[in-house]
Amino acid sequence: MSVLPLAVRSQVRPVAPIFANTILWALATSHLLNDILQALIPALYPLFKQSFELTFAQIGMITFTFQIVGSVLQPLVGLYTDRHPRPYALAGGMAISLCGLVFLALASGYAVVLLAAGMIGLGSAIFHPEASRMARAASGGRHGFAQSLFQVGGNAGTSLGPLLAAWIIVPHGQVHVLWFTILALVGIFILTRTGTWYASTLVASRASGLDKARGSSGNISGRVFLALFVLLMLMFSKFVYLASMSSYYTFYLIHQFGVSIQESQHYLFLFLIAGTVGTFLGGVLGDRVEKKAVLWFSILGVAPFALVLPYANLFWTACLSGVIGLIMASAFPAILVYATELLPNRVGLIAGLCFGLAFGIAGIGSAVLGRVADATSIGFVMKLCSLLPLIGLLTALLPDTNRPVGKPGEK
Repeated sequence: MSVLPLAVRSQVRPVAPIFANTILWALATSHLLNDILQALIPALYPLFKQSFELTFAQIGMITFTFQIVGSVLQPLVGLYTDRHPRPYALAGGMAISLCGLVFLALASGYAVVLLAAGMIGLGSAIFHPEASRMARAASGGRHGFAQSLFQVGGNAGTSLGPLLAAWIIVPHGQVHVLWFTILALVGIFILTRTGTWYASTLVASRASGLDKARGSSGNISGRVFLALFVLLMLMFSKFVYLASMSSYYTFYLIHQFGVSIQESQHYLFLFLIAGTVGTFLGGVLGDRVEKKAVLWFSILGVAPFALVLPYANLFWTACLSGVIGLIMASAFPAILVYATELLPNRVGLIAGLCFGLAFGIAGIGSAVLGRVADATSIGFVMKLCSLLPLIGLLTALLPDTNRPVGKPGEK
């Protein structure tokens, strides 16, 4: 509730949406830095497997630990910050990730690796919901563009992580993870500056009375629940498939084609950088065409290429994985914007749920796939995951975004 006197409040006019391009680029850059740090974890799996003699199930548990921390905490962080925004929490989250890097670099056993993965997951859990809300606040109404630019930073970081690991860590050893603490310090500086901007924006929002709707509750219609369930299934399809690629694609290439660890990181980089391009295109298209059409293309459109990939040679495997990364990555900005339009007063909660589910689904999927790989083979895992994009058929159940989805309280 506004604390301004009634006479002053009566003269306050609505504030136009803010388009803060510098802030969007700062958030994209900090997302890049954050995701470089978290991408180091799967990039180091072949090294950890050799050093600590790990099974595929133990490799999957590292991903599970990292992802499950983010999965559980991100919705809670988003729910809390819907009511109590914390502009400087982002810098604090990056500081926790920095501590995780130090543990990762100095880990002398499997348990310490799990601890480090959990700390980096905690830092990401704090970062994503509030950063996503900040991007929406700086979007000027161009929500698809803002989310895609923010996501491009993250995808670029995810792409660069394996490449930097191949250049810096694999040739020289695990302790060289410490070089990446420099990136964390840069991220802390950027996020402190953007936090100052966001704090001033919140003051202006409160003065104008625009914060009254923040975190407001209300009944959710059955159609909204159905739409959210379909979005959940689409995320399941996307992120389990991506978990299979990020955690086991390098092992598949090594096993199937005999490439070296360093070469396998280069192929993983190609897959991930294609996803970076796809993320940006998905957000930009989502501002211009119906988001449901983007979801049709980005999930079900992957199916033909995914089904062929396990039977291709090395050259075509690289080509097909690039196409898959390009198309599939376009889904997440559209899913996030679609979901926030369903519940526009719960941006933090929706962002936390989307990022949290992405972490949780990927973590559980990675752990399960690791056990399947131990029981069968990496090749079988790739064939099994090639069926996942067919879940995209459920997109038919989503309402079009050019007509109302349902008002609160609608039956």
